[in-house]
Amino acid sequence: MHDGRVSAYLGVDLAWGLGTASRAPNETGLVAMESDGTITDAGWARGVDDVTTWVAEHLGPRSLIAVDASLVVTNPTGIRESERQVGQRYGRWKVAANPTNQASAASAGASLLDRLTALGVEYVSDTASMHARTGPAMFECYPYTTLVGVEELGYDVERPRYKRLDLRVPAAEARARRAEAFDELVRRLRETPLDPPLQLDSHPLTAGLADPSVLHGPTHKHREDLLDGALCAWTAAFWERHGDQRVQILGGDPGLPSDPVDEASRRPVVVAPARPSQRGTRG
Repeated sequence: MHDGRVSAYLGVDLAWGLGTASRAPNETGLVAMESDGTITDAGWARGVDDVTTWVAEHLGPRSLIAVDASLVVTNPTGIRESERQVGQRYGRWKVAANPTNQASAASAGASLLDRLTALGVEYVSDTASMHARTGPAMFECYPYTTLVGVEELGYDVERPRYKRLDLRVPAAEARARRAEAFDELVRRLRETPLDPPLQLDSHPLTAGLADPSVLHGPTHKHREDLLDGALCAWTAAFWERHGDQRVQILGGDPGLPSDPVDEASRRPVVVAPARPSQRGTRG
């Protein structure tokens, strides 16, 4: 799947579950991108071992890795403060985060954090540390916040409904609406002038996302995972390009509640692009 090249930005849409002895984990979407938006590799993997191998094959001296999964989890129960702030600040756009805690069964993020740390990848939770990194670094993101937080994409009222089916309408109509939302999202990503750029057409697999969507559920999920991998990689480039001007660190505001750091002094945060109206009151 890979061509042996290191990449500036890596996007990992991680399947949260670890799988079982009888059932493989769900697919993880993976995208490697350069600073000019060129996608140098894209595909899928199953399980933390294979994801770790893929990341290791693409690691460059200062690669920035964006992971859509809960990486640092220190709360025994309930919801992380970063997840609470997603709902507080992006709820108007119908965006909310799934709650995670140390009792959650979905722990692939914590496992991947350990594996990448062992490879020498640093976890970063603020813009200054991200810019000052001297080696590869990783952070947690949430693609929905990127889609509604980047004004150029035009999702001014609510998030695109390209993932879950709308249970308020008949199933056939719900599948058609979801396919339509997916295709419209891909169209916007391909046609909107973005800074930094995102060139979905530069790799055969991500270029294929522009093909009309199918209604078959597993096929849709397969494509959605890859698209989210691309959004993760682009979020990394966006954070590096714009820093605190256009990105906020949910769970990291010193004037607001936050979760405890872990044993390695890592703070649970979500790096989220934001419009001015989505920012919290400064403490």
